[in-house]
Amino acid sequence: MDTPRNMGRFSAQSMLLSAVAGLVISSGFAVMVEAQPDPRSTFPGRRVGGGTRGECSARSLIHLVPETSVYAPDASGLVGILQGPSDRPVSLQVILKPEDGTTESTRTLAAGPASVVLFDVEGTRPVVWETSFNCESGDEGDSPDPMAFVQSSSPPALSLLVSDAEPTDQSLQALLRGLLAKCGSNVSTAETMSQFGFADLVTEAWPKTLPIRCDS
Repeated sequence: MDTPRNMGRFSAQSMLLSAVAGLVISSGFAVMVEAQPDPRSTFPGRRVGGGTRGECSARSLIHLVPETSVYAPDASGLVGILQGPSDRPVSLQVILKPEDGTTESTRTLAAGPASVVLFDVEGTRPVVWETSFNCESGDEGDSPDPMAFVQSSSPPALSLLVSDAEPTDQSLQALLRGLLAKCGSNVSTAETMSQFGFADLVTEAWPKTLPIRCDS
């Protein structure tokens, strides 16, 4: 028969076991939370697209984002693209794929020479941002390039847009706003490429200055 003393011991043991179980569950939850992947280190982005064989897709296509290819725009949603030189420029296709599963959106930016292109991205975050050359659009005319059949395989520039800004994002936001204030004018190619960390991509084929196009 259980005596009051034994019942007290049983109650104390039960409380201890409950406390231990709660600690284990809490610790497990904490580990699960800590184990959540950081998109800034795990997102398989590619901020530089293009660069493959074929006249259309050989030109550089660059998202002006951090090296991780994960970027938090400012409240306006301002983002930037830098496209390299080409004798036959084609339009750009921008695809936004929300990670919440809602419908993706597409946008076409007019063909242009080597330039900086600025525009706003609205909507929810996070969203996967993909940009590619419309090499099959025909707006570059008939290409004499014998390697034209591989143009459509050019890798797009690929980034993830998020909401929470870090110091790196804030620095880029300031650079993009500075370019926005110069819409319609030209900026130094070498200086601009260096500011965004792409100085090594500049070759003799690039012009000395880049026009800034603002696409509303």
